[in-house]
Amino acid sequence: MNNDDSKTPNAPPTDTSGKPVNVVKRDLEDRDDDTEAVDEVITPSSTRVKEQDAETLQRKVDEIERKVADGN
Repeated sequence: MNNDDSKTPNAPPTDTSGKPVNVVKRDLEDRDDDTEAVDEVITPSSTRVKEQDAETLQRKVDEIERKVADGN
């Protein structure tokens, strides 16, 4: 098996001057409102929220069906 990755050690990320960069710390410091808005749009809502929405819709459907059945 010929695996070139095994010859290269896991080196920390460096900037253009060759100094090591703590990318996690940098990302946390660089967070701004623009990226948070994008994260909220891209990140799907939880399953529980969707289940609650479905339950709410079902209650409304049931209420409308009862009104139609009663003739109101």
